[in-house]
Amino acid sequence: MTITQQELEARLLQAANALRGPVDPADFKTYVFPMLFWKWISDTWQYERAEAVAEYADEITDEIEADYHRFDLPAGTHWGEVTRKTSNLGAEIGKAFQRIEQANARSLAGIFGDAAWGNKERIPESALTGLIAAFNEVTLDPSTVSHDLLGQGYEYLLKDFADESGKRAGEFFTPREVVSLIVGILHPDPGEAVYDPTCGSGGMLVATINQVRGAGKDHRTLRVYGQEVNLTTASIARMNLFLHEIEDFDIKRGDTLRAPAFKQNSGAIRQFDVVIANPPFSLKNWGADRWPADPRAFCGVPPRNNGDYAFVQHMISSMKPVTGRVGVVMPHGVLFRGGEEARIRQCLLERDLLDAVIGLPSKLFYSTDIPACILVFRDQKQADRKNHVLFVDGSARYVKGKNQNRMLADDIRLLTQAYVTGTVPAGEAGACVRLVPFDEIKANGFDLNIGRYIDVADRESADLGTALVAYADARQKRLGAERVMFERLEAMGIDLSVIEVPGE
Repeated sequence: MTITQQELEARLLQAANALRGPVDPADFKTYVFPMLFWKWISDTWQYERAEAVAEYADEITDEIEADYHRFDLPAGTHWGEVTRKTSNLGAEIGKAFQRIEQANARSLAGIFGDAAWGNKERIPESALTGLIAAFNEVTLDPSTVSHDLLGQGYEYLLKDFADESGKRAGEFFTPREVVSLIVGILHPDPGEAVYDPTCGSGGMLVATINQVRGAGKDHRTLRVYGQEVNLTTASIARMNLFLHEIEDFDIKRGDTLRAPAFKQNSGAIRQFDVVIANPPFSLKNWGADRWPADPRAFCGVPPRNNGDYAFVQHMISSMKPVTGRVGVVMPHGVLFRGGEEARIRQCLLERDLLDAVIGLPSKLFYSTDIPACILVFRDQKQADRKNHVLFVDGSARYVKGKNQNRMLADDIRLLTQAYVTGTVPAGEAGACVRLVPFDEIKANGFDLNIGRYIDVADRESADLGTALVAYADARQKRLGAERVMFERLEAMGIDLSVIEVPGE
């Protein structure tokens, strides 16, 4: 008996609601996703066992049955065995998770995260029994729930938890319309390797797989890789990929800027065809002290209190020669800020690595209300775009939401087409495109503010763009005046080391 998407989502929401009250909504994901994954592998194990028995009957052996199982569930770790226990239920669940991880060390080590299941202050047994009761209402094996349906249900929960978590959701969830836009622009192909250095819950990697599959191509030849600093979020990403029936993936936990996990045998950064990410904006404590000698700082070391260009340079270092391309979400500040960031920006432009700047609507992201942009880099740009940068304004392509604005499928289609063709179809409003030559950007001091090159359609973004351009112009004039002043003071023999200069 199959279940509909609506029924599945209702059951999953019921499970989450069982925690409401005693558990902080921001922590729902810590408990619900491991329980969902455990219920799925337990139900699927029973389904696989029934298949084996149906085919071999009395001739079945443990060795024969093992071939039917994707995961090994030791005796005493199955959902039905553990959830019936009446004392220290949380602690018993935690023990079962440890045994399952140990029995599947190559594929499931650490996948259930590090939640303190036996801590009744964090998750009371009443909440835990309510969670179990909700999952008992649905069977999660292949005869009832397809991988596509289960994956959609998982995404539904992620979105719901993001809505509940507010700004904290930015740590694990990127709006799926932004993901779809970046994946559409980079256009992964079968056989390619795709890497997300800040993979969160794995949404960009899943979207990559789904796009290739949706185009009728063989998604099974794609290889996906990710690194995530948060243990719980890294576990959620791995579960997400398993539930979407993705086998060839490698998610590592760790700090990408301080300790990149994917390296070649020589110790150099490993390279991929497609590099895609939504890193934390303007990260302050990002590990600047290690970067002066880091080969990833090929255009310079970013400011100690802002890691935006550290992520950009890491991603560019991670793209393959010739085929490599990068799509990264960034705050608008990377387009115009001065100091070391200006020098890095100039270096990237002089190397002709920046392919496009795509302005997004405001209030799309959980972590900030300000508009962001997508930067596209390519190792080899197409001939007519060499020594140019394509600017695309999509700031007005959205519908207002209660807390966040949303982009619709038509908005994604239009902006993807604008990037690919360099034009906006006649009659389409709310977007603007222009291919800008390098010399014009150089004449503007390598400032990439979108409003400097094209009209910004959204009034709020236009006002911000105008203000940013005015600020950048005033700042350049101030810096120029300071240089002249210091040159004159130095010529007069005044010791400049005793003068405190305002930071950039």
